[in-house]
Amino acid sequence: MTLNVGLIGAGMIGHDHARRLERVVAGARVSAVADVDLERARDLAAGMPGALTYASGHDIIASPQVDAVVVASSGPTHEPYVLAAIAAGKPVFCEKPLAPGPDACLRIVEAEVASGRHLVQVGFMRRYDPGYQAMRQALRDGLIGAPLLAHCAHRNPSVPGTYTSDMPLTDTAVHEMDAMRWLLADEVVAVSVLLPRRNGRAPSHLADPQVLLMETATGTLVDVEINLSCAYGYDIRCELVGETGTVTLDSPAGCTLRGNGTASQAIPADWRERFGPAYDAELQVWADTVAAGHDGCAAGAATSWDGYKAAAICEAALAALDSGQRTPVVTKDRPAFYADAASPRP
Repeated sequence: MTLNVGLIGAGMIGHDHARRLERVVAGARVSAVADVDLERARDLAAGMPGALTYASGHDIIASPQVDAVVVASSGPTHEPYVLAAIAAGKPVFCEKPLAPGPDACLRIVEAEVASGRHLVQVGFMRRYDPGYQAMRQALRDGLIGAPLLAHCAHRNPSVPGTYTSDMPLTDTAVHEMDAMRWLLADEVVAVSVLLPRRNGRAPSHLADPQVLLMETATGTLVDVEINLSCAYGYDIRCELVGETGTVTLDSPAGCTLRGNGTASQAIPADWRERFGPAYDAELQVWADTVAAGHDGCAAGAATSWDGYKAAAICEAALAALDSGQRTPVVTKDRPAFYADAASPRP
């Protein structure tokens, strides 16, 4: 059986997921495309045999030719589309953010709980990256003892001029927010944001770099360097420091060139190059889960509750950026509905 997927959003990530569903993910196809720009939707659908075009994501969700939905539209549109998919009983894969703020995410959580089905998976793809998975397994196997510290770096060569000073937290470091909860199986309870010396290459309106400090419930401290104007490439780093050892995220496998007294290795140019295999694996597991007749959130994937938690950390981080003060992360108690999911235990 082929899973007919309706794609909402024909922008950059929408194009990337369309290609993935058509050419990489086995057992799935794009059966419909919607975008606020109807011509853009038509252009994308033209490369997908038999795909229909709609002007509205709600028409995608209602279509009998759509078995499951991928939401890759702009963040503010996510809540109404995910809620509509839940109401229609259709599994939905939603790119991050689940919704722009914790209140909106909580409405999705409440709707999913009321439905009695785990229909929502959130696109935090680092959970499917082999390097992060190996780090998590080393920690779970007790190879470095209890985690004490985590050092992370999220470096981009540049960002568009439209990038604002809140986006390093809400659009960039949000990946570390989820990855650290999942990696450490621990909750973030407070955050601080520091502003180092400004990078002269950054757009004049942008506070760059930034350092996010996260404190977990068990006392592990996580620092995240967010550097959006590093020029040299897309560089993702992570090191866990435990009681008896450390585990470090290696660069993606690649060849090393040695000559003239130097050794060099290529650095990924962007997120697609660095995390392409993780995106592939994430959508394949989601499609397999739905096609097998299960609800739409694969085991180990980010749930609606994880999306809510990430949004709550973002909200606290924005408050910390504004105030310069340590800010607690305040959330509701987790519903029992998510007790068996892969979310950290509070």
